[in-house]
Amino acid sequence: MALLSSLTIADVRTTVVGTPWRELVFVELVTEEGLVGVGEVRMVNRTETLVACVHELAPRHVIGADPFDVELLAWKIQRSDYSRPGEVTQSALAAFDIACWDLKGQALDVPVWKLLGGRFRDRVPAYANGWYQADRNPADVARLARGVADRGYRALKLDPFGAASVELSAAEQRRAVDIVAAVRNAVGPDCQIFVEMHGRFTPATAVRVAAALEPYAPDWIEEPVPPENPEAMKRVRQASRLPIATGERAHLMEDIRPFIEQGLVDIVQVDMTHFGGFLQMKRLAGWADAYYLQMAPHNVCGPVGTMANVHFAIATPNYKILEHFNDFADPWVQTLVDGAPRVEADGCFALPDRPGLGVSLLHAVCAQYPRTGGQIRLFETGWEQRGFGATKLQ
Repeated sequence: MALLSSLTIADVRTTVVGTPWRELVFVELVTEEGLVGVGEVRMVNRTETLVACVHELAPRHVIGADPFDVELLAWKIQRSDYSRPGEVTQSALAAFDIACWDLKGQALDVPVWKLLGGRFRDRVPAYANGWYQADRNPADVARLARGVADRGYRALKLDPFGAASVELSAAEQRRAVDIVAAVRNAVGPDCQIFVEMHGRFTPATAVRVAAALEPYAPDWIEEPVPPENPEAMKRVRQASRLPIATGERAHLMEDIRPFIEQGLVDIVQVDMTHFGGFLQMKRLAGWADAYYLQMAPHNVCGPVGTMANVHFAIATPNYKILEHFNDFADPWVQTLVDGAPRVEADGCFALPDRPGLGVSLLHAVCAQYPRTGGQIRLFETGWEQRGFGATKLQ
């Protein structure tokens, strides 16, 4: 194809797909030249707010713009609007930014990873999430974990704490530890286990739980305390020997800064789709690398957001591993696009070779899955079933 050195965005389209526990927001940028770039965000319980933000920002900052000008786009949304961006604004920016890089890759006839720094690796390790949709019975969870490993995954994550908040009783702590012990026994010593705490606990509780988990060698504990307080995290850091991962609820550099600079985090888990997209992630990866930290981005997206993360991982030296839900929770979301990324028999994603992101939205398939109002209600019993608490829209 003829290479295009500049483009003009003429239209912005949104498509929302519903599942029992999440809603996937796809944003397409259509250019005057006939190219279509796509981005995706899974917004936590605020889908309507995100869609409204996308359609408010689009005519002001996106329509009429050149998608190659991602620095200018970010500056306009983050600075020139003269308001402090947060989760919603940064998520809208991420959807625009990812779609712009998709357009750039298509225009230049190269995969996005070539534009992000080129190939650093050929395979992207993945870890499974969304697989433990069972009652909190250690034997049942262990059986499911064995199935994950048999599928080729060499890493998995789970939250064994039920609907706990702030503290754990002695009995509930034993049950959580028994679940992790059973999983370790099921998958063996070489499979990585990550323990998700979802910011549930006080520092004292998190420290006690971490000590009880040490014999089972988790590769990290994630968000042991609510994510906004570095002083609370410092107490966990000083009292625990386990690696700490955090960052999925950071939306700006300022949010993650104290955790990096004070040595409170080992694995940086910011979510590309809530942090502004590729441009912001490349900056953060370089900053984290200066502190010898690894990146393991949070990813609860469907196939578009996942593919964006694969491209980022290919080009990023300090990338550790990518989270993946779509083999276990709502696996049909892979059918929403042409060219969905898939975890192969070695537990890794392959090198993408199509121009841009290499995926395109299949609108007829998306139309089969309308809005559900699906939510995660973390502090209600049964949330881990990934279907509990969905509210039909009226």
